[in-house]
Amino acid sequence: MGLTIDPGNTLLMLAAYSGHADLTQSLVSRGADVDRVNDRGQTPLAGAVFKGHNEVVRVLRSAGANSRLGVPTAIQAARMFNRREMLDTLGASEGDMEEAVPLPIPPPPTGA
Repeated sequence: MGLTIDPGNTLLMLAAYSGHADLTQSLVSRGADVDRVNDRGQTPLAGAVFKGHNEVVRVLRSAGANSRLGVPTAIQAARMFNRREMLDTLGASEGDMEEAVPLPIPPPPTGA
């Protein structure tokens, strides 16, 4: 299962989301699951896309991260946040560009 913190984030997710490309690479080289989805359906790759961390995106894609996994997928996140420069790195196809983009899942209400 692996070490996670609420809401199911791994060390890789935290490194990717925070833009730490070297740490991301180090975790990947030690066997971190690049496609591990957190409790909200998000992947480390989509998190890096959301935050605009181009180098982290390249590290994760080089490690085989799936750009069509999670909600939203990394490709959908790139489209949602107008990160067009990432679409080639993510391997986006014409079909991906026609696909509907889901609305982000809101966090649960405080105290729920």
